[in-house]
Amino acid sequence: MPLPPARRLLLTDSDRKQLVTLSRQRNIPRGILLRMKIVLGAAEGLANHVLARTLSTSVPTVLSWRKRYESEGLAGLFVDRPRSGRPKRISEKREAGIVEATIKTVPRDATHWSVRTMAASQKVSSATVQRIWKKHKLQPHRVESFKFSNDPAFAPKVRDIVGLYMNPPAKAIILSVDEKSQIQALDRTQPILPLRPGLPERQTHDYQRHGTTTLFAALNVLEGTIISECQRRHRHQEFLRFLDRIDQSINSGLEIHLVLDNYGTHKHPEVKKWLAERPRACCVQFTRIGHYECLGARYSERPRNAIGPLPFCVALPRHRPFRGPCRVFELRAFSRTSMQRLRLWSAAGGQIAVNLTDDTSSVWMMSRSRAR
Repeated sequence: MPLPPARRLLLTDSDRKQLVTLSRQRNIPRGILLRMKIVLGAAEGLANHVLARTLSTSVPTVLSWRKRYESEGLAGLFVDRPRSGRPKRISEKREAGIVEATIKTVPRDATHWSVRTMAASQKVSSATVQRIWKKHKLQPHRVESFKFSNDPAFAPKVRDIVGLYMNPPAKAIILSVDEKSQIQALDRTQPILPLRPGLPERQTHDYQRHGTTTLFAALNVLEGTIISECQRRHRHQEFLRFLDRIDQSINSGLEIHLVLDNYGTHKHPEVKKWLAERPRACCVQFTRIGHYECLGARYSERPRNAIGPLPFCVALPRHRPFRGPCRVFELRAFSRTSMQRLRLWSAAGGQIAVNLTDDTSSVWMMSRSRAR
């Protein structure tokens, strides 16, 4: 006679919501994820053998975690009980000493501790130091950089820019404008050998320089389209020519809102005069706060640095040589926004400005991890 199916596991609404949220995270350990799926499946009334077959585990494992949740709740799913085996040789006090030495001291002949130098200093094995560092999330080989904004009007500018993005004016277009200067035009010293069956495309290791160029780009934040142009130099004269192209490319019935950084070219008297002569064009400047790097290309600086990843980047064609001295070669400016779904803003401009404002000064800290 078959055994009766297991009764449905009683799961509160708050526990169910928390388990569903955690199970969707990508960095959850596999063992913890299995426990959460067992509890959620048991709460839906699935039989133990069905759960075991669906999750590729055993029936005793399903029964064990059902009982653990019934006796200890959610806390029992995330903490392992002490297991049999060799007892720990490193006491809690010794472990705390290693952590404190990692944080507060440096070796004599180096800038930071390594696993082996710390193990030799503390008279323990390298594996022990590695386990302790992993447990406490210590990474002495990494360093983060930050930058302070000394602009006293930084918070109002952020509020103004975020307001433009979240609630753009009627019959207006918002363009985020920036430039990438000193782009090198490089050519190989010998012709590139073409691709053949069994052989990749081949090129010489050395190259010749053919000068530099500057890419000016304006991103339409709403549509993800880009107006771009290459110039030989990076002065206010070239920037004015690019502004003229923007003015000619946009319908005359629309207002133009330009978001720029505080580079000297953007604040030149001739540029200010150009803006004053065109009532439909207005400019919002923000303090330069840094850049990101991605896939060998550098993202052009944008005011959304203060909110999230940058939506467009500049890519250079890798397999095309550049001919002629100081020739303005072709570049491809493509939009990540156009390849993805547009992101919806979930924070109000006032909340973002509050997060950026310190009690003493308006400060924005932006960090970028890099190896020493």
